Amino acid sequence: MATTTSPTTVATTRIDYAVTLDQRSKVLILIGVLLGLFLSALDQTIVSTALPRIVADLKGIELIGWVSTSYLLASTAMVPIYGKLSDIYGRKYVLLFGIVVFLLGSLLCGLASDMTQLVFFRGLQGFGAAALTSTAFAIPADLFAPAERARYMGLFGAVFGLSSVVGPFIGGLLTDNLSWHWIFFVNLPLGVIALGFIIAKLPRLHSGLKPAIDYAGAATLLLTVIPFLLALTLDKNDFPWTSPLIVSLFTVSIVGLIFFLLIERRAESPILPLHLFRIRTFTLTAMIGVTVGATLFAAIFFLSLYLVNVLGVSATAAGTTLIPLTLSLVVGAMVSSQIVQRTGRYKWVIIGGMAIIVASLWWLTTLTPETSIWMVRLRMIALGLGLGPSMPILNLAMQNAVPRTDMGAATASRQFFQQIGQVVGSAVFGALLTSVLTTTLSANLAPIQAQLPPAMAAQFDSSALRNGMGAGEGASGEVVDPAVRIEQAIAEQFAARRELITRALRDADPAAIEALRADPQIPDQQKAMLDMVGSLPAVARTQALDRVLAQLDQAEQTARAEGRAIGEQISAALKDAFTTSVTTIYWCAIWLAVIGLVLALFIPELPLQRSYGQDLPPMME
Repeated sequence: MATTTSPTTVATTRIDYAVTLDQRSKVLILIGVLLGLFLSALDQTIVSTALPRIVADLKGIELIGWVSTSYLLASTAMVPIYGKLSDIYGRKYVLLFGIVVFLLGSLLCGLASDMTQLVFFRGLQGFGAAALTSTAFAIPADLFAPAERARYMGLFGAVFGLSSVVGPFIGGLLTDNLSWHWIFFVNLPLGVIALGFIIAKLPRLHSGLKPAIDYAGAATLLLTVIPFLLALTLDKNDFPWTSPLIVSLFTVSIVGLIFFLLIERRAESPILPLHLFRIRTFTLTAMIGVTVGATLFAAIFFLSLYLVNVLGVSATAAGTTLIPLTLSLVVGAMVSSQIVQRTGRYKWVIIGGMAIIVASLWWLTTLTPETSIWMVRLRMIALGLGLGPSMPILNLAMQNAVPRTDMGAATASRQFFQQIGQVVGSAVFGALLTSVLTTTLSANLAPIQAQLPPAMAAQFDSSALRNGMGAGEGASGEVVDPAVRIEQAIAEQFAARRELITRALRDADPAAIEALRADPQIPDQQKAMLDMVGSLPAVARTQALDRVLAQLDQAEQTARAEGRAIGEQISAALKDAFTTSVTTIYWCAIWLAVIGLVLALFIPELPLQRSYGQDLPPMME
């Protein structure tokens, strides 16, 4: 009796690399792949700490957001396309192409002479990086059967987590000690090493199929993803959610999605095989990936805002505070992989990881302005222990359930959904932060501003303070602590008044006398003295000057003390507003993590395959 198969599950005599390759070759291949993955993931974060120096050098601050956005657009949009191409032409060719393009983009970024060039070359970097990301997570599925693969999946989660956290630290280190150009040039030697490993040791790793390339699917996917990401990432101060441009971008994305789904249903070899969504494990892991991507972004990015603006640590210190998250993430990934390797069971490991994420996010909602840096680090350790099992074991569960011929497309698609989660999380949580921060600051500052002169109060409105005017120095080196700024302003006012009084009493300067008469803060008694200055002898004017200056010194000390107290109130209001905003985001992230936890409960516990043998249809769920 005849049977029907999907276009991507046609029988083939594909080489079983899990059997034909020796262990040493597999380890060398993994080293090269992990280096490539590290480069790709590192470049998503390493640029952030160098941006102020880049803007100071290249100017063009209006394009600063696009330095990251162009990379993100290209890398996210191309992930599913590269995943399918690697199924057709082999992982090796796609990976080599991606590394070469990535290294070329890195070199050109380092040589960029203006912001426009840098934005374009960052997009080129992202275009290459997508190939590294999409193939890196699929290659373990080619090298190892699922039962053996578990012990290695933790390495991939660990590398991804490590690069996400150490990126800002390395970026600051290179920028401070060499130049910002080196955050791009550092990719070149590492990339060449990865190329050497892959060229020498990596076999083709192809599916053995020769289907037609889904050009229409690729085009409509880009038409769907790029407008969608643009709508999310454009500055909402310039382009609000309801602006014609944002609405138009979302509309184009929806139209593109409709055409993409229609094309994929009929394509011989679709970019995103829709039949994969009939496999429960694939659908659930993709949806969980969205929640994990969004919560990971919220945990790392917004915690840095809390550390700098509430606890007052430097940007470099904030980066080092996230190191415990990296270490615990590595431990969580490695330990969970070994548990799955020994027991052959992965479902409860995923559930346990998601439960720890939920508990850790709740713990983060308890942050206060008085929380010590060590207690923050403990929260990061707990979160890392949850994230560690979640990412690699989700990949293992998905790869164990899909057909081998769709492995690249399926793995890239899951990674694609996780990156979409990061973008959506950054946009939604960023808008939430701005809204809560502005509202809370306005409420906190209203009674404080009433104590200040109007000109000074305008310097401490919510729009000025929400950019994080905590203790320390701003991007241009100015002192931004509110208490210090108020004291400086008071000192400048009294210095100017002291100079006028000196000129008026010592030199009988008519311009200084008129300026003092017009100053509402000069007591009437001193103004009356000004009328007699011209008739007083020099000795009398000197004696009067000494008395007035002594009174002025006393008044300045009183004003400084009052100003310092008001500045401390502003600092407390600022810290409270940032704490409230960040913990509000964590409360929202909890619900996302809970959704991921609930979805994990429905993942089927399928036996891990001990060998591939012949290409098999999807495992029945």
